[in-house]
Amino acid sequence: METLNAAELLAALGHESRLAIFRLLVEAGPDGINASAIGEQLGMAPATLSFHLAHLSRVGLISGERESRFIHYSANYGTMDELIAFLTRNCCQGHACLPKTAGCASTEQRRAKTGKPS
Repeated sequence: METLNAAELLAALGHESRLAIFRLLVEAGPDGINASAIGEQLGMAPATLSFHLAHLSRVGLISGERESRFIHYSANYGTMDELIAFLTRNCCQGHACLPKTAGCASTEQRRAKTGKPS
């Protein structure tokens, strides 16, 4: 991941509403949830929600899939993994300094610890 790309992703997550949306979608899992459910759970007006969903989609943190007249949004776990790996790469010059980041050096390491396929 390039630094400019990481900066765009972090800027998108740097807004309270977009961070809340992203966290909700991460918790929802790969199936995601539809836009109206996101709005209800977070108490956001449809126009505001649409704006934030478009921003998160544009930078690649989430994706939407149309199902009839609804759009199901889900987190893009690959992009999230790449960002985490970028942020923790070579942490403390390779020494284990933070227990929670010990397994975050690569996507493969994080997936191996959780048993999820990469």
